[in-house]
Amino acid sequence: MKTPRSFSRRALAPQLRARQGGTILIIALIVLVAMTLAGIATMRSVDTATITAGNIGLRQASVNAADQGIQAGVNWLIANLGPTLINDNHQPGTASKGYFSSVSANDPDWYEPLNWSEAGQLNNGNPDAGGNVVFFLIHRMCNIPNCDTSATCGSNPPNICASTLSTAALTGQGSDQTRPTDSHTSVPAIHYRVTAKAVGPRNSISIVQSLVRAFN
Repeated sequence: MKTPRSFSRRALAPQLRARQGGTILIIALIVLVAMTLAGIATMRSVDTATITAGNIGLRQASVNAADQGIQAGVNWLIANLGPTLINDNHQPGTASKGYFSSVSANDPDWYEPLNWSEAGQLNNGNPDAGGNVVFFLIHRMCNIPNCDTSATCGSNPPNICASTLSTAALTGQGSDQTRPTDSHTSVPAIHYRVTAKAVGPRNSISIVQSLVRAFN
């Protein structure tokens, strides 16, 4: 004869097993969702790192290309040293496109494309092997355009240009090395600013500048 107690224990066992099976299923689903979200987050993290590394590579390539623009501007200065640098020659279609015989008091917005409309270009404006288009501008560090150093042009005051005085011996008694108006055995070196811009893939833009001096 079965006692009520033993009967009750056997009757409740299937219910306990069913209840435990449902709980494990819910826990398994929660763990599966968490693992799925973790996998998606890991994939997105890897994609972000890959994109960032690619952007850094493109930026470095554009900086290297802009350096080529600086070198092109320096080469142009070396090839054209002389009285011709007194005048503005940045007209389209000329070999001296990109040169200005004066510099503005305030720098323009170098990221504005309109400020590069008269710039010189490498490879006739065609992209290099890395897809970068390179521009360069040369400014003589003087206040007044088309005017020689210390000269009075029109109603303007004497033109002031950034320059390095010659270390050669001075001529004449009482001459002072610190005064550019004194007679030097060689002409002070005028300063020029070369600005280059490289526009590459994914809208990567690099702008670099260099100051150089040249003995006219």
